[in-house]
Amino acid sequence: MAEKHVLGISGGKDSAALAVYVRQTHPELDIEYFFTDTGKELPEVYEFLGRLEGFLGKPIARLNPRRDFDFWLREYNHFLPSAQTRWCTRQLKLAPFEQWIRPMLAAGDTVTSYVAIRADEDYREGYTSKHKNLKVRLPFREDGIDKPGVMDILLSSGVGIPEYYDWRSRSGCTFCFFQQKIEWVRLKERHPDAFEEAKTYEKNALEHGSPFTWTQGESLTELEQPKRVIQILTDFEDRKARELKRRPINPLRPVELLDDIDDLYGVDEGNGSCVVCHK
Repeated sequence: MAEKHVLGISGGKDSAALAVYVRQTHPELDIEYFFTDTGKELPEVYEFLGRLEGFLGKPIARLNPRRDFDFWLREYNHFLPSAQTRWCTRQLKLAPFEQWIRPMLAAGDTVTSYVAIRADEDYREGYTSKHKNLKVRLPFREDGIDKPGVMDILLSSGVGIPEYYDWRSRSGCTFCFFQQKIEWVRLKERHPDAFEEAKTYEKNALEHGSPFTWTQGESLTELEQPKRVIQILTDFEDRKARELKRRPINPLRPVELLDDIDDLYGVDEGNGSCVVCHK
């Protein structure tokens, strides 16, 4: 029997900062890092994972080598995942993690899983352990580290943040249904092939009787129409201006754009996304 320490990397800023933080504060721990790959990640995510591996000095294990998004989409009769039916989180994130640690628990090992929930996220809950030997720790909450603290960790370490934060608020699957409409517009601009693939998935889903489209209330074909794109861009810029206007100026942090990406993108439609995916 042994003590194991595992830490999941989502490709987002919080889990990356946690990996850096635990390595810096507890260098004596032999952490096993893992990434549950949907097979449909942004290329920026893989670039960031490589950068993070360079800092950590060890590889990040990739889970899901055989059963990716396309496999499970067929299993669910081409019905798209949605906020009401999150089969992607269950099959592509939680199940691979549980399968990965099962041999450790079966051997009688104690496994401690470190989860990146910040001190300013009282509304979030982490993974709930179903095994007596699986312990869950929330170091950021324990040590009072909030969103600005996460940014400080990443920037001071030199790891930085993923490039997709220039236009998107979270990691996870390329066509995550928690994206805002503005993020779909940006996906079409930055990765048109991925947008077209998402349209194909949506068309097949509707033909198979799925009640869901990727984004609530309209299909991607409707969303990409020029007049609709202009409306989405205008609405976002108006909301962004209101958010920046109401935000108090912090003289110690004159530039706070990086700290508030979630506020600018995810305050409305993006709320409620899965911790295990985008953190």
